Amino acid sequence: MKIKYLSTLLFGLFTSLTVSAQQLKEFTLEDLNFGGTNYHNMVHKNRYCTWWGDQLVHLDGDACYIVNKATGKETKLFGKDELNKWIAPTRGIKVHSLLGAKFPYADKSVVVVNNGATIYTVDFKKHKLISDTEIVDGYELLETNYKGGTMALLKDNNLFVRRGDKEWQLSNDGSREIVYGQSVHRDEFGIHKGTYFSNDGSKIAFYRMDQSMVTDYPQVDIPEIDYFNHPETQTCCAKAAPDKYPMTGETSHKVMVGVFDTTTGKTIYLKAGDPTDRYFTNIAWSPDDKTIYMFELNRDQNDCRLVSYDATTGEKNGELYRETDAKYVEPQHPIMFLPWDNSQFVMQSQKDGYNHLYLCTLGKHGSRMAHNTESLEIKQLTSGKWVVMDVLGFNAKRKSIIIASNELSPIQRNFFAVDVKNGKRALMDETGDGWHNGLLSESGQYIYDSYSSPNVPRNIAIVNVDNGKHLSYFRAEDPWKGYNVPEYSCGTVKAADGTTDLYWRMVKPTNFDPKKKYPAIVYVYGGPHAHNVDARWHYSSRSWETYMAQNGYLLFILDNRGSENRGKEFEQVTFRQLGQEEMKDQMKGVEYLKSLSFVDADRIGVHGWSFGGFMTISLMTNYPDVFKVGVAGGPVIDWHWYEVMYGERYMNTPQANPEGYKKTSLLYKAKDLKGKLQIITGYNDATVVPQHCLTFLKACIAAGTQPDFFVYPGEPHNMRGHQSTHLHERISQYFFDYLK
Repeated sequence: MKIKYLSTLLFGLFTSLTVSAQQLKEFTLEDLNFGGTNYHNMVHKNRYCTWWGDQLVHLDGDACYIVNKATGKETKLFGKDELNKWIAPTRGIKVHSLLGAKFPYADKSVVVVNNGATIYTVDFKKHKLISDTEIVDGYELLETNYKGGTMALLKDNNLFVRRGDKEWQLSNDGSREIVYGQSVHRDEFGIHKGTYFSNDGSKIAFYRMDQSMVTDYPQVDIPEIDYFNHPETQTCCAKAAPDKYPMTGETSHKVMVGVFDTTTGKTIYLKAGDPTDRYFTNIAWSPDDKTIYMFELNRDQNDCRLVSYDATTGEKNGELYRETDAKYVEPQHPIMFLPWDNSQFVMQSQKDGYNHLYLCTLGKHGSRMAHNTESLEIKQLTSGKWVVMDVLGFNAKRKSIIIASNELSPIQRNFFAVDVKNGKRALMDETGDGWHNGLLSESGQYIYDSYSSPNVPRNIAIVNVDNGKHLSYFRAEDPWKGYNVPEYSCGTVKAADGTTDLYWRMVKPTNFDPKKKYPAIVYVYGGPHAHNVDARWHYSSRSWETYMAQNGYLLFILDNRGSENRGKEFEQVTFRQLGQEEMKDQMKGVEYLKSLSFVDADRIGVHGWSFGGFMTISLMTNYPDVFKVGVAGGPVIDWHWYEVMYGERYMNTPQANPEGYKKTSLLYKAKDLKGKLQIITGYNDATVVPQHCLTFLKACIAAGTQPDFFVYPGEPHNMRGHQSTHLHERISQYFFDYLK
């Protein structure tokens, strides 16, 4: 009797759920794609904040609010309209949003805002404009040191520095071949900019890159045409737009580091010797601004040295540290001095197999710090089979370092306070799960902890580092409430080595029925410095996966060996043979897929972009009987044609590793293509240049195989704006057509 009742209950529940599911809304790509017209309504809400010393300020666009860290209650500090009156009471609106407001002084009521053309410094308690600096036409603002009131600007390819009413022109030979104050070495080695202010803002270190010897890649600029408003009246002539692109094994650029002093108006260059075949990265200043430190790496990228220079003369003080590796060393982080001890700094290295912190102490000879390897004492501060992912800053009161790490799980990111004296760690975030990003207050006493987990789109907590207490400040609602959402799950399979756990994400078709068989799409990246699966909302599922699940496809994503955050051995297994071990691991994922009763083993597709495009074609041609359909975006085809810094790190030069380059080249695999393959690229891709796709097409023509090809004129490596929606419509339709 009970069993009969239970069956009836389950039937009624199933019927209710079915009706409910029918009433739920369906997604479109305009909802899910970041270029879509309704995407802004489909992402979880956030709360944007910044620190004013140890006071948390909520930036609401139209106003700034002080947040009570004990209760979360907000008190208005000032509004946009008020601020504009203080800036110019007799003129119109000057600042349109306060989302970018900065509070550079912990002990002063000063806010810095800008409207894109002018930077305003305002005392919001005295209701008074302190200064305004106009960025006139032709100037590009590179960086601002708010405390020093100093700006680095670019005009006509030349570098300028402005401080107060004074402006200095630091160069006069700037061009597309001689580049000043911008990122160098193709944004590798943790480089994201080209200017580095001293602590007080009176000096600035900057890059000078000579790329006159680098080969031009012949990019073509196709002019924009308004096809809906008299296109016949517009010019249609394409123009040459060459790009300096140093390919593996070829001549690379030369970089120097200059230092400008606003107090003397003079520029010197660090005397680092011949910059040929060397990389300079992770520039840092000493606390007294008298010394500059940077990591210097040979072109083979297996010999890395921390070197110090006199910031006034440019003379080399000495080599502090050297690290070598049989494969490669990859410096990613500048040294960071302890705010309570000018003789100690923290260095990051994965020399023990995992990225960890090392406490370094400079020796002294009399009153002068020594600058040689023997004088540097190094103590490992953190250790274990996990990685330090970021250093948020320091807490001087507790003498601790606040870090983010994946100690609790390879797919999590959590905050810890590390005691500098003994290396002991204390968990700082609210939950001990999920993926946490944060901002540390000036003293290091508080963390603004913004996090998500597989079932939580966004929570924000305020963490008191001193006592470990947490205040729940903001909780975002599920923006997909009312929609028919698929099931997201996560698990592990063993890698091809038989021992290593690899994490996967699965998105099952909407209204999943385990008795049915579904086509499956493997989404892949697989390359260095990236991962796809972590403990964020929906396990970091891309919205396109949800769209495809809604259309009856099962999505499977696996982080193979070679991807990030798993230690040196895990990452370096691909050395000199990119794609080979990665494919073996991906096929272990496919084996798992095939073992599932609801997966149709005859309908498996694959899709990826960039390195993932390389992996897509690699899998399609190495396992032609497994993958029926593939879409490869911006794919690397042959590592000969990739840039020096990235390509040579993992593959060496073509001269040193000819077998590896031949083994990994997809040109030799064009003849093995059997399934339906669509290749897509941005016509002006400066990362994976069009030569890759075009040469593969030539190889396919010679071999008699038939890939499809689509180009986005004027687009770079990734499609921008609404063209991204068009792109994902095209990708989706290809699977709809051929992986039914």
